[in-house]
Amino acid sequence: MSAATPSAQSATDRRVSARIGAISESATLAVDAKAKALKAAGRPVIGFGAGEPDFPTPDYIVDAAVEACRNPKFHRYTPAGGLPELKAAIAAKTLRDSGYEVDASQVLVTNGGKQAIYEAFAAVLDPGDEVIVPAPYWTTYPESIRLAGGVPVEVVADETTGYRVSVEQLEAARTERTKVVLFVSPSNPTGAVYGPAETEAIGRWAVEHGLWVLTDEIYEHLVYGDAAFTSLPAVVPELRDKCLVVNGVAKTYAMTGWRVGWIIGPKDIVKAATNLQSHATSNVNNVAQAAALAAVSGDLSAVAEMRAAFDRRRQTIVRMLNEIDGVVCPVPEGAFYVYPSVKALLGREIRGRRPQNSVELAALILDEAEVAVVPGEAFGTPGYLRLSYALGDEDLVEGVSRLQKLLAEATA
Repeated sequence: MSAATPSAQSATDRRVSARIGAISESATLAVDAKAKALKAAGRPVIGFGAGEPDFPTPDYIVDAAVEACRNPKFHRYTPAGGLPELKAAIAAKTLRDSGYEVDASQVLVTNGGKQAIYEAFAAVLDPGDEVIVPAPYWTTYPESIRLAGGVPVEVVADETTGYRVSVEQLEAARTERTKVVLFVSPSNPTGAVYGPAETEAIGRWAVEHGLWVLTDEIYEHLVYGDAAFTSLPAVVPELRDKCLVVNGVAKTYAMTGWRVGWIIGPKDIVKAATNLQSHATSNVNNVAQAAALAAVSGDLSAVAEMRAAFDRRRQTIVRMLNEIDGVVCPVPEGAFYVYPSVKALLGREIRGRRPQNSVELAALILDEAEVAVVPGEAFGTPGYLRLSYALGDEDLVEGVSRLQKLLAEATA
């Protein structure tokens, strides 16, 4: 028998597939897990890593879940694409909140926003198709694109433009392989919010070049000051046949652990994604769907209370971070994150160490101040840190006070 070729030998010996092996761990979840492990070991770690509201899910939503647990119809399989009543309620909620009219048949209920993002990309991308991804980006976007066979093409914006990319930048990144542009407003990790004119300009550019748009609207209700959420397909209706909207209940209703998201899009794409989900996971947990139905069907009073708290924390964290020499923190207009530049601190000595990048700086901060933050490398832009201000007021002030004390020691 002839010896195996090197390539065949390599494939035979590989224990994890190249496709899955190339996926990196979620940096935000890794930081959160490490912070929780240290806290469990008795260390007083304060975590700014996970984008998770510190509020409990509102009572009326929990009550709906309890009632669903007792209903035998929810003890059985339900349609893979979602409960019909929830899909109808999501369509009604979308018209109410976004001014975008869709039919229930254009909705697919998913196991959280991450599954929605992957399935949306998987339904439209062929191997080698390019997706323009504005950076800083949430860590899951490029990994979902690659897993779906696509190629992420980064377009970087920084604090000088409020972390917003321009049509000119998008056009410079467009090639004959470009199929999709990702649009996220409000943004994770930066909190940037695109105004109506900017949103419309990007939408019309996409229409002009026949591109698909995937728009993530998960933070739609978390905007502050004069900023306003603008739904892309609502302001550019010509785009609706090539637009996929991703959303969910996690952030708006403090339901991160319930794992309910959705895709809204053209019927043929939603049907294809539903077919994929029917084999991958089948229906979303019925009790969670019942809770989501109560959430999207109810009023937004609980959301308003949470938004007021986030706004207060936003102003506090920005003020305190900007008091640190070497930190530049723009004011976010949405979501619940700040994304300060720490470039001026790199290479400076802090307690005998000289961090050369934001990964090393984040590690130093965790070791010396017992504060968990996520380095900018996770979001495609080294030299920054992401901090979530969705944690409680006291922890927020204590955590940033520790940062102030530690980073004040930085010397040339």
